[in-house]
Amino acid sequence: MVLYTTPFPNSCLSALHAVSWALIFPCYWLADRLLASFIPTTYEKRQRADDPCYLQLLCTVLFTPVYLALLVASLPFAFLGFLLWSPLQSARRPYIYSHLEDKGPTGGAALLSEWKGTGPGKSFCFATANLCLLPDSLARLNNVFNTQARAKEIGQRIRNGASRPQIKIYIDSPTNTSISAASFSSLVSPQGSDGVPRAVPGSIKRTASVEYKGDSGRHPSDEAANGLASGDPGDGGNLEDACIVRISGDEGGRPPEAVDPPNGGQARNGAGGGPRGQTPNHSQRDGDSGSLGSPSASRESLVKGRAGADGGSGEPGTNSKLPNKASVVKKAAARRRRHPDEAFDHEVSAFFPANLDFLCLQEVFDKRAAAKLKDQLHGYFEYILYDVGVYGCHGCCSFKCLNSGLFFASRYPIMDVAYHCYPNGRFSDSLASKGALYLKVQVGSTPQDQRIVGYISCTHLHALSEDSDIRCEQLNMLQDWLADFRKSTSSSSTANPEELVAFDIICGDFNFDNCSSDDKLEQQHSLFTRYKDPCRLGPGEEKPWAIGTLLDQDGLYDEEVCTPDNLQKVLESEEGRREYLAFPTSKSPGGGQKGRKELLKGNGRRIDYMLHGEEGLCPDWKAEVEEFSFITQLSGLTDHLPVAMRLMVSAGDDEA
Repeated sequence: MVLYTTPFPNSCLSALHAVSWALIFPCYWLADRLLASFIPTTYEKRQRADDPCYLQLLCTVLFTPVYLALLVASLPFAFLGFLLWSPLQSARRPYIYSHLEDKGPTGGAALLSEWKGTGPGKSFCFATANLCLLPDSLARLNNVFNTQARAKEIGQRIRNGASRPQIKIYIDSPTNTSISAASFSSLVSPQGSDGVPRAVPGSIKRTASVEYKGDSGRHPSDEAANGLASGDPGDGGNLEDACIVRISGDEGGRPPEAVDPPNGGQARNGAGGGPRGQTPNHSQRDGDSGSLGSPSASRESLVKGRAGADGGSGEPGTNSKLPNKASVVKKAAARRRRHPDEAFDHEVSAFFPANLDFLCLQEVFDKRAAAKLKDQLHGYFEYILYDVGVYGCHGCCSFKCLNSGLFFASRYPIMDVAYHCYPNGRFSDSLASKGALYLKVQVGSTPQDQRIVGYISCTHLHALSEDSDIRCEQLNMLQDWLADFRKSTSSSSTANPEELVAFDIICGDFNFDNCSSDDKLEQQHSLFTRYKDPCRLGPGEEKPWAIGTLLDQDGLYDEEVCTPDNLQKVLESEEGRREYLAFPTSKSPGGGQKGRKELLKGNGRRIDYMLHGEEGLCPDWKAEVEEFSFITQLSGLTDHLPVAMRLMVSAGDDEA
């Protein structure tokens, strides 16, 4: 299948579209700014609390008439542009495909050679998030603002989190037999200044090297610095590159206190001047530090230790000695919990998972924000689909002002793509071309030249809470369209299989939860009999460790949750979840969330889903969840919690 790299089939239509949008954009921008000035967020209200009243009044008096005058002047040009823009949408393609070729060891072509369908298996990591990247005036209705800056910052945070080395912790204890793969934790691994792993006192051993994936393959200026951290791509075979730390079970399962390493044995990850959880060769660009005011990840969450005894300068390449290593290791190991009856690890994490393979996003409606997000994510993901959807009256019942908001990024090559618009949206939801995006990706090949593929479906369902029947209809369409997509893109037959299917994933913002009494119809949908939800026990019943993914919008900028680390700590406590997660609305009059905390049950509304199916996969393989995480790295940037899942695909007769 040929993937569309431009929105129109020829340059003439593209030029006409550019002219029409140039006529429309001034009016669109002025209207957006004018409306935004009357919808302050709680962050702005707090910032202005100490300002003299006359300054706010002066700004309103001066700028409102100016915006109005310019808006009126731009209306005739916008009308002419609309007359040209509207008919062009019938020829517009439903997405734009962007491929930034990477010939390094982390590129898509190199990844395909890592797994041949044999051996111990292969793990794939998926993440989904709702980003609320709407025009600024509409985004403020969700208490977030500055869409363009948020888009850049979100991209940087995701890139920085995903490009960290994967850490695995093995705890030898008679009372705790779980294997903790702390790919999200900012665990430190002592090394010498020459980058060579060294023995560490206190029964903590580094048993494998770290290959730093991500920016090292994208920025030539970093290649020299990354040389020591990157392993030979030919080594390791099918094994995931990881830093493995083993902690003995002495003293009741607690590691003995470690002493400082010998001279030259310095902490490589997180204790030097670079951000915690990143290797020193990760250059600190915009996004490696900062807060809401900077396009970056939280400095508090990414940078803890600074200069050591050697007086480190704080630069990314500077190492410093690590004090209290044993306590750091114990803290990182404690972050990941396994329920006694659970077969996989789960946690609330301050970082996106290391070695993230596939990213599905929703509510990336603003086209300029989508372009900024794409540019940032191309620092890690080679293949991206954005500006997905339709505009105007093309293909749907009502006029569409916004696209679908769906966005997809992958480290593996994309083979086929299909998009369908839900035709049954109502009221405000009908103005956006919400729908389903279907993708077929290649993740390997067998020695017999059979392609190993996977299917990923990303969707955003109807939002109005009272329209359960509409969401159920959309779930039916989602399954029907997926069946058609798999049938139309499959080149295999039972007698002559040319492809082997490794996984089938459905994810996105479903806009219903598994705890609200109003969502019983969706909770019992047949989708959940065909696909497994790792967080769900049954209709209306969640697993004890599952938490809500919808944040209470009024508390987005509270100091207790304004950084990834702070939000992580809050969500690990029941009281914190009651305070800062959204819960089902109260039926009682005057029952606001803040006043009924004592009545709240459960762990909040989980409306962002990650499902995996077993039907139609290669019969000789099995796909099992290895890790599931709720991620706080986008604190202050969106009103949703991203979720991530790591899926292990292996031969059915192999041991887990």
